[in-house]
Amino acid sequence: MARLINLKTFTDTRGSLTVIERVIPFEIKRIFYVNGPDQFKNGRKRMKQAVICLKGNCLITNHTGTEDQHFVLNSADQCLLLTPEDRYDMLEIADDSILMVLASEPFEVPERVREPYQRELSLT
Repeated sequence: MARLINLKTFTDTRGSLTVIERVIPFEIKRIFYVNGPDQFKNGRKRMKQAVICLKGNCLITNHTGTEDQHFVLNSADQCLLLTPEDRYDMLEIADDSILMVLASEPFEVPERVREPYQRELSLT
């Protein structure tokens, strides 16, 4: 299940320094940037991801299979951790936004999951 963590940030008169150290729970094998505005529907089999909004803001809706979670990323010291089970939509990406994604696996086209969870109905 997706969860939001805060990244350690040091601020003084010179500005801010945000550190990503020992907080990402996987080995990073790929880093990429997404520039808005656009909508992305995504999810990866076997892939963990950490999403950080470096500039601007973005609404991410995550579909866990049992519930929908909503996350607003609008600060470079917030990091959204996504698991392989998560299916998410990056929505409402502002024009000037830059999202950085840290991924546990390199890119492979067949691994992309574009369909949402199919919720099973139970008659019991």
